[in-house]
Amino acid sequence: MFMILMGTVVIAGIVGYLSEKTGFTRNGYVPSIIICIGGAFLFYFIRIMFGISFGAPGLNAVISSIGALIIVPTHWRK
Repeated sequence: MFMILMGTVVIAGIVGYLSEKTGFTRNGYVPSIIICIGGAFLFYFIRIMFGISFGAPGLNAVISSIGALIIVPTHWRK
């Protein structure tokens, strides 16, 4: 279970970096990575508590990271 958590953090960090690199978001590298890791942590714990899942843990990490980037639009803030 600990390795799944570490893999989730790594995948979320990669998704955050790639979202900035490709221009999907304009938050900055560090904020995007933090948002992705936070979303992935949240969904990881929801999966543990309630058993809600999209399938493989890696797929859960990618979908939750992208969802967090869509929900938290920090580039519109002043």
